[in-house]
Amino acid sequence: MFTTTVCAALSAAGLAIALLTAYRRRFRRATKIAALSLVPVGLAMAGLVKLGGKVGRATGDWATDLVFKPSVWGGFGVLAVAVVLWVAQRFAGERAKRKAGGGAAAPAAAPAASQPALGAGRGGKSRGSAPATTGRRGSGSGSGDEDFSDIEAILKKHGI
Repeated sequence: MFTTTVCAALSAAGLAIALLTAYRRRFRRATKIAALSLVPVGLAMAGLVKLGGKVGRATGDWATDLVFKPSVWGGFGVLAVAVVLWVAQRFAGERAKRKAGGGAAAPAAAPAASQPALGAGRGGKSRGSAPATTGRRGSGSGSGDEDFSDIEAILKKHGI
């Protein structure tokens, strides 16, 4: 009951300020103030003020238990052990996969997978050479340079 009265008083004060602002011909500002002043009464009527109080009390009780009850600390200890076991099994699983696959299997897959990105399919360049895009710019041939020739033509047209 007291909470509802306080919320209604806050809303009434806000609406009075909104009326004074509207009297000064600041209608947009007055509308904004009126909208914000209706929030406390709306929260009280919807029951959200009481809900917020219950959530606050429950949070406070939990924090008090966290500080003063050893069983809560034990619960956090159990959660920490669970996280450590989860992470350890992930690392152990990855290590077991590496051992089962052999030492040469993983590196052999990487160069074959990266060859198209390095340009081995274009002109037969080896893996150790520079990518194909560095030598192409000045030559004026190739499918990628057709795009550049269009851009160059536009720039020449505009005198750049």
